[in-house]
Amino acid sequence: MQENYYETDRAAAEYLLFHYGLNEQMLPPGLLSAPALDFPVRCVTECVDAARLPAQPRALDLGCAVGRSAFELARRCPQVIGVDYSERFIKVAGHLRKNGSFLFGCVEEGELTRPCQAVVPEEIDRSRVGFEQGNAMNLRRDLGNFDVVLMSNLLDRLANPHSCLEQMAGLLKRGGQLIITSPYTWLREFTDRKHWLGGFEHGGARVKTLDTLKGMLSQHFELSFCKDLPFLIREHARKFQLGISEASIWIRK
Repeated sequence: MQENYYETDRAAAEYLLFHYGLNEQMLPPGLLSAPALDFPVRCVTECVDAARLPAQPRALDLGCAVGRSAFELARRCPQVIGVDYSERFIKVAGHLRKNGSFLFGCVEEGELTRPCQAVVPEEIDRSRVGFEQGNAMNLRRDLGNFDVVLMSNLLDRLANPHSCLEQMAGLLKRGGQLIITSPYTWLREFTDRKHWLGGFEHGGARVKTLDTLKGMLSQHFELSFCKDLPFLIREHARKFQLGISEASIWIRK
């Protein structure tokens, strides 16, 4: 059986750098400016409208990976739940919650690694955050309701994104914010083509993911705004993935 990439040491190291890496850990000097870094932080700081939040908001970070966005949400929300399908990611996130840091080896070249440390900012109250393993397409029914649900670069990694999105109206309180970010990298290895939300032609028309989202969500949500969020994933010292997610922010009617 092929090993699930998201349960490997290499995936954990890449995502720890993606979530917590310092500029000097991520890039050689002068290679790229800061706008593509700190993506999990920017998903919160640039997309959550703090003015819309009630006095004691609850937040759900769906597809939380190793947890940085969940910790960032805790700056604004007294209770945050982070859910991810990867058992490895949830264990790492739980270690960070308990200890505030996590030591790991990031790949330099081939099998060569160097020690790195992921650190949760000291001013964040880590006790506000809880992590659990779960399936975004079939969430446990007693999660409750939320004022913010963040789905960061999750949509195009789900076997059936429709199943996930159909749960959103029941998860969000009226006036709550649904934040979806995705580069829309639809691949058959993750999602059967019949479940793609965009990236194909149908009846001679080009189908784009945002248009599909509008059709699926418009009954219960109003689209507030969209923006581009660049991101950078470091694979090793000389190889990087540069992507641009589209962030769409939806308000529960």
